[in-house]
Amino acid sequence: MAAVRRWTEGMSADNFKGLVLALSSSLFIGASFIVKKKGLKKAGSSGIRAGVGGYSYLLEPLWWIGMITMVVGEIANFAAYAFAPAILVTPLGALSIIISAVLAHIILQERLHTFGILGCALCVVGSTTIVLHAPPERQIESVTEVWNLATEPGFLFYTALVLTVVFILVFHIVPQYGQTHIMVYIAVCSLVGSISVMSVKALGIALKLTFSGMNQLVYPQTWAFTLVVITCVLTQINYLNKALDTFNTAVVSPIYYVMFTSLTILASVIMFKDWDRQTPTQIITQMCGFVTILSGTFLLHKTKDMVDGPSLTSMSIRALKHDEEDGFDEGVPLKCQGSLRSL
Repeated sequence: MAAVRRWTEGMSADNFKGLVLALSSSLFIGASFIVKKKGLKKAGSSGIRAGVGGYSYLLEPLWWIGMITMVVGEIANFAAYAFAPAILVTPLGALSIIISAVLAHIILQERLHTFGILGCALCVVGSTTIVLHAPPERQIESVTEVWNLATEPGFLFYTALVLTVVFILVFHIVPQYGQTHIMVYIAVCSLVGSISVMSVKALGIALKLTFSGMNQLVYPQTWAFTLVVITCVLTQINYLNKALDTFNTAVVSPIYYVMFTSLTILASVIMFKDWDRQTPTQIITQMCGFVTILSGTFLLHKTKDMVDGPSLTSMSIRALKHDEEDGFDEGVPLKCQGSLRSL
């Protein structure tokens, strides 16, 4: 409690705003996963599924409700990055995992085991640890300062590496393994997402400064960051839809969170040099918090197919009924049932 009191007393108004916005974002985004999944299932039952290249979900109102919910969450997330450092905002996405897992348990009948609940608790503990030891926000007076950070050799090398890996994945790996390996779609989303977050933060800072009286819209760098954000977000939406339609939601959410958060923290450390403003003890504590989150997501992953109480027979009957309703086997998230799709 003493640590919490010291942290709240020393927390700036901007960091507090960023914290509230990040929590709200996780709530909306976590719920959107479930609504979109229901929409994808409904659209797939009467058209070509998104997982095999179809876009029938664009005509499904339920999917659009989920999409709007996600947009609201992303707007809150966008605003959070304008007020607080990425290393504070991004890990709070763990809350969206908890919301998604609980709603999947209730609505989609993707059962959450007792150890899954423990995994959720670990995510909360890890996120809290990171929040309590987050660095102060870097004071930036112009979008050109962000551009200078983005064009330093270290971040340019990271960007070039990300683009190279994404192109290899999209043009060589996705056509062969996208339908059978969950990491392929999620890797594309996470790699592109780490670049989009840096651009979102830059754009958020530009808008915040503009609203405070220092117009940043006259700088071409603001529009360059805007173009990057639009391109990256559209790419993320496309491949996240494919991942959600092909694999189990309870597995997609935590794996996506782990990869996205890891790469975003790495990108933020390289570009904004967050750790330069922290002591070694704070950095180590943050890493321990992140490992705790990883442990929680691992538990959620490993216990996704475990349920408390019912016998194996009743579990099998319920799983069979669930599969018949879906039209495809969702009980094997890491390797899709190719034989079923060929029928």
